[in-house]
Amino acid sequence: MLSLSLSPYYSADGVLLYLGDCIACLAELPPESVDLIFADPPYNLSNGGFTCHSGQRAPVEKGAWDVSRGIVEDFSFHRTWIEACRHVLKDNGSIWISGTYHSIYACGYALQQAGYHILNDICWFKPNAPPNLSRRYFTASHETLIWARKSPQGRHTFQYDLMRDGDWDRTDPLKKSGKQMRSVWSIPAPKPGEKRYGKHPTQKPLALLSRIIAASSKEGDTVLDPFTGSSTTGIAARLMNRRFIGIDTDSNYLDLSVRRFDNQLSTGDGSGNGNKKKNE
Repeated sequence: MLSLSLSPYYSADGVLLYLGDCIACLAELPPESVDLIFADPPYNLSNGGFTCHSGQRAPVEKGAWDVSRGIVEDFSFHRTWIEACRHVLKDNGSIWISGTYHSIYACGYALQQAGYHILNDICWFKPNAPPNLSRRYFTASHETLIWARKSPQGRHTFQYDLMRDGDWDRTDPLKKSGKQMRSVWSIPAPKPGEKRYGKHPTQKPLALLSRIIAASSKEGDTVLDPFTGSSTTGIAARLMNRRFIGIDTDSNYLDLSVRRFDNQLSTGDGSGNGNKKKNE
């Protein structure tokens, strides 16, 4: 298992969590050491707006990490962390980035500037998205995911047969059994049980991360999430026998991740046994 010179915040059964800035942490990883990256960077939405939560008007204030610093500085941040990710990706590795129109176009441009080759953009349709309270815009009911490989010459992993023939239609009404998987996925928001140990304001559903990891990695691969939050990426990775490295600047979210990983270990849900260690 790869390790940084920094002491891990948590280590258990193929999982390493680190507390710190992702750009600094990525600089300590060996080059070309990661097979797959999933990144859910700040969307820069926390600027005095509002949304609908549980049928009520609620402010969009996720934290200081989500506040926009202006177009130029926001783009510079995306370019920097995307370049840092390219450094640690293996030659045949790939990266997924999720976002809304507030951030995803900047990330797409930064990917191309950094030399990645874009493979797909995925429309993640949310059938249970909240309504638009202002009634002045179309109701936002999707996020965009960009999938890119490290370089045009790379041979990225794609589990075509699994995507075509897997049991995806059981939970996704847009997927037709025995047909190629298309670039529009219908996946609901996280189930209540996925937030049993606490909530993250941008938590992704386990079904989404499970599909991404199943599609673009192999057993034994190393998956990295530079904005790990509550570590849904890591939960999915370990369920599918991948190793995982997660990085976050917020110890509260890493503590939430630890509770989820410890529960996964104790329930015997395919994650195996591990030697847990948490450095306070």
